[in-house]
Amino acid sequence: MASDHTSTTSPPPVKAASWLPLIVVVLTQIQASFAVNALTVSMQGITTDLDTAATSVGTAITAGTFSMAAFILLGAKVGARFGTRKVFQIAVAIHAAAMAGVALSMSPAMLFIAQASSGAVIALIAPALTVFIATNYKDQQQAKAIGLLAAAIPAAGVLALLIAGTFATTIGWRYSFGLMVVLGALNVLLSFRLKTVPAQPQLKIDWTGAIIAAVAIIFLSFGFSGLASWGTWFATNQAPFDILGLSPAPLLILLGAIAGQVFFRWVRKRQDAKLPRIFDLRVLASSSELAITACMATMLFVGTAANFLIPLYMQIVQGRTSIETSFSIIPYTLSIFLASTFVAFLYEKFPPRTIAQGGFVVVAGALILIAFTIRNDWGQLFVVLGLILLGLGQGAIVALVFNSLLTAAPRDLAGDVGAWRGLVHNLAGSVGIAVASAFAVGMLSSLIASGAAAHPEVSPELIQKVNINEADFMTNAQVEAAIGDRVSSPSELAAAIEVNSDARLRALQISLLGLSGLALLAIVPAGRMPGRMKGDLPEQLEPDDPDAIPDDESAARRSTPSDGTSTEQAKR
Repeated sequence: MASDHTSTTSPPPVKAASWLPLIVVVLTQIQASFAVNALTVSMQGITTDLDTAATSVGTAITAGTFSMAAFILLGAKVGARFGTRKVFQIAVAIHAAAMAGVALSMSPAMLFIAQASSGAVIALIAPALTVFIATNYKDQQQAKAIGLLAAAIPAAGVLALLIAGTFATTIGWRYSFGLMVVLGALNVLLSFRLKTVPAQPQLKIDWTGAIIAAVAIIFLSFGFSGLASWGTWFATNQAPFDILGLSPAPLLILLGAIAGQVFFRWVRKRQDAKLPRIFDLRVLASSSELAITACMATMLFVGTAANFLIPLYMQIVQGRTSIETSFSIIPYTLSIFLASTFVAFLYEKFPPRTIAQGGFVVVAGALILIAFTIRNDWGQLFVVLGLILLGLGQGAIVALVFNSLLTAAPRDLAGDVGAWRGLVHNLAGSVGIAVASAFAVGMLSSLIASGAAAHPEVSPELIQKVNINEADFMTNAQVEAAIGDRVSSPSELAAAIEVNSDARLRALQISLLGLSGLALLAIVPAGRMPGRMKGDLPEQLEPDDPDAIPDDESAARRSTPSDGTSTEQAKR
């Protein structure tokens, strides 16, 4: 019969794209993320070598991440204007040079400058990584590539824990950053095998929008990073200036928030006028994408703050070496990596909102478990279990929100999505470190004051001599050296050390409980995330179609004109 000869053969399978671009993407993400983790693990060696406080290491970390956040929107447009691959290669080389600067740092100022420089060039690298994935992979390959890109950050954390921890304990912390110089050279060489993404020489860059964005983020960066040292409300002696005795930190945060509002109004105005803009608001065109951003920011705030507080406590309070700290928190970092890699298997069974809400519950429960079980001895089973649960929830959420945002956007907005992801990632993470540090130090000061008042062995004279309002996390040996000969007897010194030890532990516990509460609050925006995953990036939008509004369930509406006709109808 004729029907026996009808074509029933399936179409030939599509040949999988080469994984080489993904290898370059992952190695470059490791290069960019390694420094932050290595600085955290090497905290003890850096503070000793450079003769600086532990919180200054946090300031150096925030210098790089805030610098990256300040210029990442501009970085996406520069890459598109001059060619993504060319700009990527130059930025990777400069980042390697900045890592050499960190390795050769002789002062906290030099460390700060090198980290800030590395952050500025990551602003050029981060959008390019997303563009490489969007232009090289589709369907299942794309989903795997997104998951592995998200997993590259915790993978860098594992490598930093192992390599930087070992180097800091043996040959010195500087060699870790020297290794990143070598990796940078390798990434530059491999990048010549990448597909060239055509430059857009006709693209006009919205320099005014770029400047407004940078000013807003710089104000926010200085404001948040100054909370701990300048004072949350009242100015300390370290503040560069004061306003009627008030700290400049909250003022700068307020100015940054105002500048941020000006930026979004400026971009909206240019988008309505179909003029070039530094950021395309169609990336955030629906409440679903705004909810994804809120979840991303909250998780990165909570995760980065916890990732800073726990090593701080282990090295400064418990006096553990860098390698001991590394092995203690490897289960946490590995769990982030595993969750980021394998969360894609849940996409077929559960909608993103369900995965996100479950993830935040796991994160909050883990932080509560750690807060109530942590002691001066880190070896409890429940603490390790809490860290593993924290990593699983954090890794799943970070990979999920990035995938949800990227798959909801048209392919031609991949650079803007990458820039937005990098901005939120670094800004939220840096704010998390700054706020957690300020909160923990402020809580420490209050607890030391109340503890000293409750111990009659600590004389009022000693309290007057020591400025409790400028307390910081210190080892018992550092406390003893700071007090010096101000004590009148050995019993008073022992009581002061006991007060400080108890205050350190309670300050960490309260800080962790505060982070758990923030994670629970994130369940609300998680409920506004999409109801199901998309399979691939939608097709291109018309470049200046501000009326294309995405639907939470279908990306197809992005290309539907405002009069309600379909794309095909519009063409006809």
